[in-house]
Amino acid sequence: MTNTRSSTTGTTAPLVPADLARHGPVIPVIVVDQLDHAVPLARALVAGGVKVLEVTLRTPVALAAIEAMARAVPEAIVGAGTLRTAADVRAACDAGARFGVSPGYTREIGAACRAAGLPLLPGVATAGEVMAASADGHDFLKFFPASAAGGVPMLKALAGPFADVAFCPTGGISVETAPQYLALPNVRVVGGSWLTPADALRAGDWSRITQLARAASALR
Repeated sequence: MTNTRSSTTGTTAPLVPADLARHGPVIPVIVVDQLDHAVPLARALVAGGVKVLEVTLRTPVALAAIEAMARAVPEAIVGAGTLRTAADVRAACDAGARFGVSPGYTREIGAACRAAGLPLLPGVATAGEVMAASADGHDFLKFFPASAAGGVPMLKALAGPFADVAFCPTGGISVETAPQYLALPNVRVVGGSWLTPADALRAGDWSRITQLARAASALR
């Protein structure tokens, strides 16, 4: 699955889900409450070596934040998280998202992303969900909520029957536990919210976020 659509930044390069793991070991899971935080936040993360940014659709300004980041920080690969419906997919594409992330997987989400040319990192938590996503052609999956769904032991167990599937565990992962996940052969990258702490955003402490991004980039 590739995304060749033109975004607000112009024509983007083709992207496939596996590309998301090629720019560093951590994808920040971002919640933007204030639109004026979007661009300086993206610049701070990129300055720290983190280029792939997942902006979750959990706030009223999320779509506008994606559009602002995509326009002002073209070196960032900005995606939309918390995709739950086909309408979410269309809105994310219109905002300039270059990839999508869903908390779970449905055929509706898969079909909407294929129709839009939006690379999807679908969420799974069980073996049955892995099978459903795999049957629709997805071999790089978000394991969510990672710590609550069994963490490292669960990913080790999934490696046996699903040797052809790779994961991005997200949910409850910290800078201390991330290396345990990254050491697994079926984990390509982890997702985490610790790179963008709420107090740093409120204070506009972009240098702190850059430091956190640098530390995350050095994990593997």
